[in-house]
Amino acid sequence: MVSIEKSYTFKQTDTKIVERIIEDEHVGINHMVLRKREALPEHFTNSNVYMIITRGMITLQFGEQEPHIYSSGSIVNIPYNIKMNASNQNDAVLEFFVVKAPSPPYYKA
Repeated sequence: MVSIEKSYTFKQTDTKIVERIIEDEHVGINHMVLRKREALPEHFTNSNVYMIITRGMITLQFGEQEPHIYSSGSIVNIPYNIKMNASNQNDAVLEFFVVKAPSPPYYKA
């Protein structure tokens, strides 16, 4: 019997990781873990982005805005083509998922 569903896995770690979980025409999903003072490179969003914070606190800065801090249990929606910085400025490990819908190769501005 053929399964209807697909199953995906992600690493469970306390060390820095950026891993692509799903990349198809519908959605891109990445899993990230950052330790204290670690950050992602400054970049522009390449689709509609939803950040789901599952552990710790994330510091996000968009364009010239003041940084905002979001904690575990938050979902942050970021529109297409926004300059952003994402970092962990706290002692606890930060873990979050980035959902891009549609997947960037299929995004039409």
